[in-house]
Amino acid sequence: MMDLKKVLHAIPVQQVVGNLEEVDVHSLCFDSRKVELGSLFIAVRGVQTDGHLFVDKAITSGARAVIVEELPAETLDSVAYILVADSAYALGVASANFYGNPSEQLKLVGVTGTNGKTTVATLLFQLFTELGYHVGLLSTVQNQIGSKIIPATHTTPDPIQLNQLLRNMVDDGCDYAFMEVSSHAVVQERIAGLVFAGAIFTNITHDHLDFHKTFDNYIKAKKKFFDDLDAHAFALTNADDRNGQIMLQNTVAHKKSYGLRSGADFKAKVIESHFDGMLMSIDGQEVWVKLIGDFNAYNLLAVYAASILLEQETVKVLTALSTLKGAEGRFETMKSTSGVFGIVDYAHTPDAVENVLKTINSLRRPEQKIITVLGCGGDRDKTKRPEMAEAALRYSDRFVITSDNPRTEDPYQIIKDIEAGVGADQKAKTLSIADRKEAIRTAYQLANPGDIILVAGKGHEKYQDVNGVKQHFDDKEILENTFNEK
Repeated sequence: MMDLKKVLHAIPVQQVVGNLEEVDVHSLCFDSRKVELGSLFIAVRGVQTDGHLFVDKAITSGARAVIVEELPAETLDSVAYILVADSAYALGVASANFYGNPSEQLKLVGVTGTNGKTTVATLLFQLFTELGYHVGLLSTVQNQIGSKIIPATHTTPDPIQLNQLLRNMVDDGCDYAFMEVSSHAVVQERIAGLVFAGAIFTNITHDHLDFHKTFDNYIKAKKKFFDDLDAHAFALTNADDRNGQIMLQNTVAHKKSYGLRSGADFKAKVIESHFDGMLMSIDGQEVWVKLIGDFNAYNLLAVYAASILLEQETVKVLTALSTLKGAEGRFETMKSTSGVFGIVDYAHTPDAVENVLKTINSLRRPEQKIITVLGCGGDRDKTKRPEMAEAALRYSDRFVITSDNPRTEDPYQIIKDIEAGVGADQKAKTLSIADRKEAIRTAYQLANPGDIILVAGKGHEKYQDVNGVKQHFDDKEILENTFNEK
């Protein structure tokens, strides 16, 4: 419970109708179905619906105060109405205030970018745990407080859940927290009111244009995260990404960069690469790591750079780096008894698919074939579908098109959209099988001993979303079972 005036601290209020005095807030809600006696209801304009349509319902359910962008035609004397220009921003700040601004009580680092967010955040969590700190993690795969795992439903939770998790981390004694910051979360003000010790930019490629509409809008969403940092934070960007410097243009944070090719504050190169790891030189010091591929070299370098910027000792950081393993569903490997290699990866953008396949190609022997199995999610950016096919075909010997999470779309139409990227001369090496389990099995039937099967797109996910119903489906489980059947 908190005094309403304290909840409203630092929120730009345009007008108040009613009395703010002696109003205690028992809970925050932006979903009218969750309102209870003493709730503060924040009417947010969302993608699917407008919270302003449910103000009356919230009041009937017990809300004593509401935050709105538009005052209702009639108001009640028993309710305080707070008019703001942006209720989504107000929700973020109010959530931070209500939970005692937990982000100020630990060092919170956010990771944004198209690819690598989960891996970088997870590796930072592992590394700082290895260094002896109590650490929190907020990621696509899972949220974590020390060894306690909390299931994740979104890359970045809503502001209420987010601040509640951070509060729990502080109360549990966490020194650091590492979180993924999605472009949706920035635009929807889910991180409003948070204080970041640092921000990391991994890269930006074609994705989420169903939401952002243009690539320029997508870049601006990532950039806003850096623009909003304060002067005490660090802003760490990928110098090898052509949009990396854009992230730093207007930030007042401490600007730093990392890269494998360009001049950067933190530099690295891959000396040797094998299926079980690679030898890297990081700032002139050699270290063997368990991850592989240039994309993971970038991820590890970002983790190293962030650790140094968080004032950790270089030798201890490099030693810890050698022990780290990747996030679940990120380039996870296995081998069948017949000698077929399997790789499960979350790659679900053209660039991510290309990066993973380039890595596999750099490691395979000439006689080893690569068979790629992937689809595209329904109700998401359709423009990348043919590009996914082009990326897969460019670096694979065989390509099996299948379903991902069709959601409310017809799986066969999604497959047809992907097939638009298959050239006439490539049709002979392409199959389309809507049943994902059958597609994985077919890939195995096509494989000879030593060949490599990449199952891409779902990674860590344990479900397949079909018409709003999440059915159990685990790529890794299916592939392992298939390997054991033959």
